[in-house]
Amino acid sequence: MTVTREPRLGEPPPDGTADRPERPARPERIDFDGFYHAHFRPLTLQLAAYCGDLSQAQDLVQEAFCRAFARWSRVSRYDDPVAWVRRVAWNLATSRWRRLRTAQSWLRRQREEHAPGPDPDRVALTVALAQLPANQRRAVVLHYLADLPVTQIAQQEGVPDGTVKSWLHRGRAALAVQLAGTREVTNHD
Repeated sequence: MTVTREPRLGEPPPDGTADRPERPARPERIDFDGFYHAHFRPLTLQLAAYCGDLSQAQDLVQEAFCRAFARWSRVSRYDDPVAWVRRVAWNLATSRWRRLRTAQSWLRRQREEHAPGPDPDRVALTVALAQLPANQRRAVVLHYLADLPVTQIAQQEGVPDGTVKSWLHRGRAALAVQLAGTREVTNHD
């Protein structure tokens, strides 16, 4: 029977492993299918609140996941791959809005614009969100629907925490005014 003793402090191990550098632990490899199934629905709901259209949100999130899949070997090693997919989806939504705004501007110059009829109460929030500036709308949706803390939103947007707090304050104030106006109209009818 061989008895081995623990090496003393500063003494090299008896098996000669002292010369080899210790490898850092490999991060656990994330399965794309599991990642997709776990995060598709929450991201779709966030984008639907942001852009006001569920089918458009599904398309945007699907496209973001397709781009993540194409780069999965790199994206899976990120600290927060969900944030990467969310950012891609937000960017796609922004690009789509820019294209739509340009097309709508052209259409307005071509013909009369018709105002939509009264919307149900559950759509009032979507309409009110659409009136907010994009940065305030993103902050409100990410904070209240995605349950992201102010710090994470600030990190995602690349701004200080105070800026996000300001966006949230202004967004809430604007929503309160818009939604209060909606309630007054429905109470008088």
